[in-house]
Amino acid sequence: MILAGARNKLRRDKALPPRVADAIREHQLKSEILIAWGQLLVGATWASLYALAPKTSAATAMIEPVPIALASYLVFSILRLALAYRGFAATWFLALSVLVDMAILMGLIWSFHIQYEQPASFYLKAPTLLYVFIFIALRALRFSAGFVILTGAAAACGWLLMLYYAMSTSQAPNMGVTRDYVAYMTSNLILIGAEFDKVIAILLSTAILAIALWRARRLLVGSVVESQAHSDLERFFAPEIAHQIVHAEQRIEAGQGEVRRAAILVCDIRGFTPMAMGMDPDYLMKLLADYQTRMVRVIQDHGGSIDKFMGDGIMATFGAALPTETYAADALRCIEDLGQAAWVWHDERQSTGEMPLDIGFAVSAGPLVFGAVGDGERLEFTVIGEPVNLAAKLEKANKAEAVSALTTAATLEMAQAQGYEPPPSLEHRAQRPIEGTGAPMDLVVLLS
Repeated sequence: MILAGARNKLRRDKALPPRVADAIREHQLKSEILIAWGQLLVGATWASLYALAPKTSAATAMIEPVPIALASYLVFSILRLALAYRGFAATWFLALSVLVDMAILMGLIWSFHIQYEQPASFYLKAPTLLYVFIFIALRALRFSAGFVILTGAAAACGWLLMLYYAMSTSQAPNMGVTRDYVAYMTSNLILIGAEFDKVIAILLSTAILAIALWRARRLLVGSVVESQAHSDLERFFAPEIAHQIVHAEQRIEAGQGEVRRAAILVCDIRGFTPMAMGMDPDYLMKLLADYQTRMVRVIQDHGGSIDKFMGDGIMATFGAALPTETYAADALRCIEDLGQAAWVWHDERQSTGEMPLDIGFAVSAGPLVFGAVGDGERLEFTVIGEPVNLAAKLEKANKAEAVSALTTAATLEMAQAQGYEPPPSLEHRAQRPIEGTGAPMDLVVLLS
């Protein structure tokens, strides 16, 4: 029955997406390491208690089985720990380890009557039986009800065998079965009801814990699925957007938006579209991935959020997805580091004989609307407003102005008010015509 349950669990795990099943197995492997450490701690505790306790066995005792049982358990626990760290967690081995745990524990308890030269019924009063509940609880760390049930069943069967052995070897009048509780507590007599109480306590504790674990495992699987989904969202969306989606108090619907004061940063590879037409597709995508990786890392280091990738273009926001009081300053500081990253990439490609690429940048800041758009089935967070349109037009104006990065005088003033200290190399160009805008405007050259 236990093996059938384990097989059913494996089938359910195989039905999960492979990466979700892998995440659960990784969690269980870490749990096995915790269990192995717990077993080793139990064994060390037994050994310490035995070493400190006064020895009452007769000097004529031929053997002392307790040290042998303790040594066996410690050796097995160390082996379990080593295998757990090596990632070995086969179901058959884990089931075997449960049985070995119980066998050694029951053997240790059984050996008390030999160690202390008492009748077999003597070991029935050993408080060491309470460690059974520790072993059952340790198995709960794996979030697998099957191993908990196996542990509890093995403990109950083991104790019943211990009771049978004690009763079958009780021959003297003062070592038999009694119904007198006082006599049971003050002698080596056996009270069957008391022993069955122990078995019932073991079985009920096991059943309750197994039911709790069955429910907890469903929550664990759901939690892992949600965690994987969250990780995937962060790959397709900015982390701030993913956080809003996952932790939204209400269902996100199209048409919801907020006015934010933010900065928009746009970067684009000059002349990339005609160049890409003759490229090998794999080389083209690797080139874009290299470019995007370099730029995105710098943008995120400055607190920016990637709004979208548009072929070779990247649009990022500062202060939209995650409101901040220094959105314009952060964006202009980011431009400085983006320019440095672009020059490094330019030199690397040139040194390897590849065609160097020039990148243009632009920043515009001001009030805009941040919210969700879509048809209800597919949604997308986006930004809408004059800064968005202006940043795109400024980036195109880089070519006309023969520079690498532009912003407006108004954006520069905002950034300075937010603590930005412009470098002396900034160049102001007054009343420059920008294609697509209604009137000339004052521009600031961030990178020439």
